[in-house]
Amino acid sequence: MAFDERKLGKYRVGMRRRIEELRSKTEDSLCFAIDHMMQDRVDTYFKVEEGLEEIDRTLGLIEEDLALIHDLSGATRLDSRLEFVEDRFEEFDSEIRQRPRRRRRRINFADFFKTAGGGGGGPTASRGEIATAPEAFAALGLDDSSSMSAITRAFRQRAKELHPDARDGDRSSEPELRRIIEAYQYLKEYMNIVQAGPQSKPHFNGQPSE
Repeated sequence: MAFDERKLGKYRVGMRRRIEELRSKTEDSLCFAIDHMMQDRVDTYFKVEEGLEEIDRTLGLIEEDLALIHDLSGATRLDSRLEFVEDRFEEFDSEIRQRPRRRRRRINFADFFKTAGGGGGGPTASRGEIATAPEAFAALGLDDSSSMSAITRAFRQRAKELHPDARDGDRSSEPELRRIIEAYQYLKEYMNIVQAGPQSKPHFNGQPSE
């Protein structure tokens, strides 16, 4: 049964809204996973990351197919595909957030490196090997004009390369893995300060402007 133009337009608008909402939630869950799972559930993190990436790819395919829908049966099938992807996302999101929700306080990389290095809080503190923004950018192979999305992509790629599972169980790369985790956390805090405005923008030596 063919859609009339009004119903077809309404259907497409609704589907696109669901796709964009799921994309946004997927990105949020991935950021949450990096912050909460990489430190102590790294193996689970890589499995979840792969699942979320597959969801993002599938959403792209659904979006392409949406333009080809002209009848009710096709719309119903595509809606079922999207519902399946939404259900898969809920499974991954539950896995990502299950353990952190049971903690009394958030444990993140900043806490971890502050304890390990004996430094104070904030991006201006000494935490392990990374003490300045240029060092953090260099650790990830980036220049200081890189965006937060580029930082996140570089971090995820390097983390995959350095993880023991990608090296047949060889754990010799763990110090470098810890270094890029530290660099990512440093830059995440640093970029938050930069984006807060010129009043808070730090110099590249890691110290805030007066």
